[in-house]
Amino acid sequence: MQYQKHIEGILARLNQVILGKEPQIRLFLMALLAGGHVLLEDVPGVGKTTLANALARTLSLSFGRIQFTPDTLPSDVTGISVYQRNTGEFSYRPGPVMKQLVLADEINRTSPKTQASLLEAMAEEQVSVDGTIYPLPKPFMVIATQNPIEFLGTCQLPEAQLDRFLMRLSLGYPEREYELLMAEKYLKNEDVSEVLPPLADAALIVEMQRECAAVFVHPELIAYIVSIVEATRSDPQFSLGASPRATLALLRTSQAAAYLAGRNYVFPDDVQSVLYPVLCHRMILSVEARMKKLTCERVLREMLLHIPVPVLNREALCGKIV
Repeated sequence: MQYQKHIEGILARLNQVILGKEPQIRLFLMALLAGGHVLLEDVPGVGKTTLANALARTLSLSFGRIQFTPDTLPSDVTGISVYQRNTGEFSYRPGPVMKQLVLADEINRTSPKTQASLLEAMAEEQVSVDGTIYPLPKPFMVIATQNPIEFLGTCQLPEAQLDRFLMRLSLGYPEREYELLMAEKYLKNEDVSEVLPPLADAALIVEMQRECAAVFVHPELIAYIVSIVEATRSDPQFSLGASPRATLALLRTSQAAAYLAGRNYVFPDDVQSVLYPVLCHRMILSVEARMKKLTCERVLREMLLHIPVPVLNREALCGKIV
């Protein structure tokens, strides 16, 4: 792949900033290359904001942060039209959403109306202010965070908004050895993200996204993806199955997984490796499943056992034999 060395360098850089979280960092980069958005659901203090900042610095992307609170208004997100007395006209003052990488911090602490102000931006890469449409810069990615254990003063994200996120991820607590290393770096005042130069720019990321979208997916693998999504709709352990948008999300993320691995074709393993972060936030377990204390991951894992995996040779996977 043309940009494989760039990808390896970006991953190495981010792994220097966030220690011991290589699988999650790879998923973050997959989401960016697939043109999607990430919901980062985690407890405070594990590096959510640091990772977003490091990603923006490493890729030389413009960075906007929205600190959501109960009194945050939609105009605080999208921007406003300001009257210019000298010209007698209104001019648009952009909001933080007009950046290439947007951190929507504690998104579930604001009202549903303000949460909805991100829907148009995430789905259509544009915002509408006073009847005028403003296109967003490319590449564009939203990283939204929320605390999964606090409910006081929060507004649960509706299913329509959850479905706009390509993935839901969690960093989790670091292992002991990495936490010790992090403490040592802190005492030495070693902030890697501040001193190292960027490794890419917006134009390069857009070109990598085009390459990623061109990764070949065999028709049988497409059928495999559709079978997985269909099965979530008929499984009685789900009261809400995955949407058609989930099919496209799983397809795009599988392409990104193959692209990061240096291939221009998708393996069945690529599909399975991104299945849980792409699908689980889009579905709702039934009351019976929740009473049995089942998780979405466990139900999906059991469901996959009954879906045949395509058996294809390498030539077929590469698109030489269709």
